[in-house]
Amino acid sequence: MKKLYGVITAMTTPFDENNKVDVTAINDLTEFLISKGVHCLYPTGTTGEMYLMSPEERELVAETVVKKAAGRVTVFIHVGAMTITETIRLAQQAKKIGADGIGVVTPSYFTVNDKAMEEYYVEVANSVPADFPVYLYAIPQCAANDIMPEVAQKIANRCKNVVGIKYSFADMLRVKDYLNINDGDFSVVVGTDRLFYPALCMGCDGTVSGVSDPMPEHFVEVYNSYKANDEKKAREEQKIASEICEILKSGADMALFKTTLDFRGIRGGHMRKPLINLTEDQKSKLYSRIKKYL
Repeated sequence: MKKLYGVITAMTTPFDENNKVDVTAINDLTEFLISKGVHCLYPTGTTGEMYLMSPEERELVAETVVKKAAGRVTVFIHVGAMTITETIRLAQQAKKIGADGIGVVTPSYFTVNDKAMEEYYVEVANSVPADFPVYLYAIPQCAANDIMPEVAQKIANRCKNVVGIKYSFADMLRVKDYLNINDGDFSVVVGTDRLFYPALCMGCDGTVSGVSDPMPEHFVEVYNSYKANDEKKAREEQKIASEICEILKSGADMALFKTTLDFRGIRGGHMRKPLINLTEDQKSKLYSRIKKYL
């Protein structure tokens, strides 16, 4: 089964002036990212404003990315939703359109205990073929629920297609615990892209990076340098990548990503309410800070 690795770009979702999914812009963004050397694509996640889209819109985005990528890079679709029914629907659609696998965020807002968490993932994983890879996705600062390492192990024991976890909280001790699952044969990718290189050194497979959506180059260089055993170059590139993360606030406002794409000649599109676009003054200030990296 395929696994995520390297620079896994969490893609933004461009909306046009009529609040519709901009398919042309998605195609252009997909091509842009592939041309810059990212290793995997991860649409319809947090960076993609997932909870602000209908299931039909999420299916459209997923199908567009898979079709445009055409097997040139690994594509995992994020399918986690507010209901298990919708999550399963999106998971099965991802398999149908030829995606390489799926990511599934924890249940959100309502508190879920460990047993409920385990049963949730087992049901979702069993809704797709046993050879279709599934990543757990923990982002407790947003979802209000977390996945304990022992719970992840129980899920992996029951579902052989649960092959890894995306962990988006800056806790490297927790990362260490995830890396011990299945005697070390469990893929761990971090969502904290400022810790990309340290995470690789610990044994992680990559980063699911929203900042790499508008600015992929230095993240790609971190991974390529790491694989080439060029430690000095990897550290240098991580320093630059981290500086870019600071400017773009590491996903705290996806309008920063979309505006930076506009600066680069790729249509970033509009935000979907209640999220809002940057003002002209904010755009000007952003450009003054990011221009030396463009």
